[in-house]
Amino acid sequence: MSAVSSKPVSARVLDAAIAWQLCLDCGNGSAMEQAEFAKWYAASEEHARAWLQLGMLDHRFSSTTVPVRKALLSARSGVQQRVRKLGGGLASIVLVCGLALFAGKNYLPLDYWMADQRTATGEQRQLRLADGTLLNLNTHSAVDVRFDDKTRLIVLHEGEILVQTGHDDPRPFIVQTADGNLRALGTRFLVKREDDGTRLSVLQSRVAAHPQGSPDERIYSEGQQVLMHRDSLGQMLAVNVGADAWTRGMLVLDNVRLADMVRELNRYHRGHLGVEPEVADLRITGSFPLNNLELALNALQPTLPVQIQQRTPWWVTVSAKAQTR
Repeated sequence: MSAVSSKPVSARVLDAAIAWQLCLDCGNGSAMEQAEFAKWYAASEEHARAWLQLGMLDHRFSSTTVPVRKALLSARSGVQQRVRKLGGGLASIVLVCGLALFAGKNYLPLDYWMADQRTATGEQRQLRLADGTLLNLNTHSAVDVRFDDKTRLIVLHEGEILVQTGHDDPRPFIVQTADGNLRALGTRFLVKREDDGTRLSVLQSRVAAHPQGSPDERIYSEGQQVLMHRDSLGQMLAVNVGADAWTRGMLVLDNVRLADMVRELNRYHRGHLGVEPEVADLRITGSFPLNNLELALNALQPTLPVQIQQRTPWWVTVSAKAQTR
């Protein structure tokens, strides 16, 4: 993110950006609402900056668990009070769209917003840490950097990182997630938070994986990957082809399901990107740009019986190609 885009924005403008985000994310914004948003966005450089920094909420349309739903419902009055500050017309739009959105989607953890470093949806960033380590943050990622006299610690709250550790530093280098610790042994590796665990992919040298709720620690070598759960380590597999291609702006696939490709592209898309069940199991191989969703999806049509349906810039579906008579 540039110095200009990282400048602070006022609470009032940030509230307005959140309100518009909730409205547009509900998926049925009218043409009038979209036009009003475009006017708001263009009215001020601070508006555009707030929208970029906000990044958009997590677009995983799975139903919330009971504890999460209770927490969201108990927070409803707070959401209403915050939205009322924006004015009657916009507030009513947000209360209809935003509360429905909260009830049906996963909430975004506070840790993401409070992290030392974070990227918005579709944004990537490279950092050089004090010890010389190179840290790449993928789309919608959040980390805390906690170095002290004894340990070099990276806490990954959300998303995915690539680590290339600095040398000539005797302190252990550890990546910590909610599932456990990953200790670098002079190496280059990927760490990705997934719904059911933390995925480690070792690109060079070795990494020791230690689940939070287990006394066992296992060392993985170059070319190996594993999904670490809180109390166990999954099956060891070979690292996926092009696992680090995202650092070069590309998605590289080798015979994967179309649904899995769409799910991966959706991590970089500020909106809903879906696939119809009829074509979800089609297989795809190739390289696709991550910073140009339209180009990536259009590349599917010459080789697969699919078509791209775009209702709005925020709502895109890959569906079965219409039959011609």
